[in-house]
Amino acid sequence: MSEAASHSTATSPAPPPVAPSTAGLLTSLEPLLREWLPRQRWFAGKGRPVTGFSLVAATELLPVGAAKAGLLHLLVRAHQPLVPSQGAPAHPGDCYQLLLGVRETLPPRLAPALIGHVAEGPLAGRTVYEGLHDPRLADVLLEALRSKARVGELRCERDMRCDIPEGLVPRLATAEQSNSSLVYGDTFILKLFRRVVPGANPDLELPLKLSRENCPRVPAPVAWMVADLGRAGDPDGHHVLGVLQPFLHGAADGWELALSMLSKGEDFTAEARALGRATAEVHTALTRALPTATLCRPQIAALVEGMTERLEAAAQAVPALRPYAPGLHTAFEALSALATEGSTWTAQRIHGDLHLGQCLRSPSGEWSLIDFEGEPSKPLAERRMPQPVARDIAGMLRSFDYAAHSLQPPAADWATACRAAYCSGYADVAGVDPRTDPVLLRAYETDKAVYEVLYEARHRPDWLPVPLAAVHRLATDPCTDTTP
Repeated sequence: MSEAASHSTATSPAPPPVAPSTAGLLTSLEPLLREWLPRQRWFAGKGRPVTGFSLVAATELLPVGAAKAGLLHLLVRAHQPLVPSQGAPAHPGDCYQLLLGVRETLPPRLAPALIGHVAEGPLAGRTVYEGLHDPRLADVLLEALRSKARVGELRCERDMRCDIPEGLVPRLATAEQSNSSLVYGDTFILKLFRRVVPGANPDLELPLKLSRENCPRVPAPVAWMVADLGRAGDPDGHHVLGVLQPFLHGAADGWELALSMLSKGEDFTAEARALGRATAEVHTALTRALPTATLCRPQIAALVEGMTERLEAAAQAVPALRPYAPGLHTAFEALSALATEGSTWTAQRIHGDLHLGQCLRSPSGEWSLIDFEGEPSKPLAERRMPQPVARDIAGMLRSFDYAAHSLQPPAADWATACRAAYCSGYADVAGVDPRTDPVLLRAYETDKAVYEVLYEARHRPDWLPVPLAAVHRLATDPCTDTTP
């Protein structure tokens, strides 16, 4: 697609009118953003040039003319040429949330946050930087949430039953992720979504629903920030920008904990079983909070078609996968055959991207599930669709396998024991062991392993043997590890 086409109003909605005070703002920032934005961990369009920007919204959270620093909140759409794909509709470009600090000069402590120096426009002569690195500006965000501020198109809401004290010292979380997080005094964590889309973000929607079901396995939202860019009540104009939740101080990341215990030769099955129980508690609460659906032959046919297409595309892109493709196809064919015979499955809202890194264990030993956004690369409507719980379970089973392969030689028995313990723990709460539906579980685990092969081939070739080992198992011995 040409640069002109990427800006065509025939393929993307026109941004709302920009206030006169922002005239020329984006033009002056564009040279800086072209260099800075693609380098960010959370930028989704890596590998494709940025052909232009359009300003969706601009709000001064702290006046740019403030004595020390101003804070400018921008929603900016980055236009990039698309990689052609079968039947893919034209894409208007991803919309990113930027929080820009503005100063006359940048103190040395903020040097790593530098974006650049503005040469023209309303910010001419000033220095622009990543505002989240500046504690003074991070304070502005927490105060906006605490006071339920409304500034321009931005609106903050909160659960008034929860106290948000003043004076909490902020720090920017350093873990690599597809969003940005600020921790306030080891009391709260503010997750700011970098790539924002209109509609109900599951990372706010599902924890709110679970809190009303008194589910203790998911930190309940304390406050949240949204942008209302359309007409009142129009879901296409509602953008969730950030969620404030309790910070689980002292909690251990499930992935890091598993690797630590594995490297010491310590048994992880008790933790895996407890994690299975926690997963089932969340799934059970979601069935109470939200409608479920029944998947019959037409729905399973669509599911199998998607899995098959992903396998064929991955095999085309990764030659090492091709010898296993016939065996992997049988996983999807078996699921289709059951549907043809009249089998049905229950679908519900799930986590959508469950693995050890999305789980935290408190010092008391309790597990929590976090990050309900789902796979950010998927369309929002797809992420909010009811799905079988087997998809979440398959994701966790693959995560145990990944941890086991962090050692050389791989700790295959460790993974097998953890997988069995996790499923048994799930059955303790749900009353049904996921392994009693081996065809569905194998199909989802196969689909996940195919995704992993493609990801590792593109981004971490040294890790490619990990999913290929699973592919070998799933293609040649489909009954392994699927019965309780």
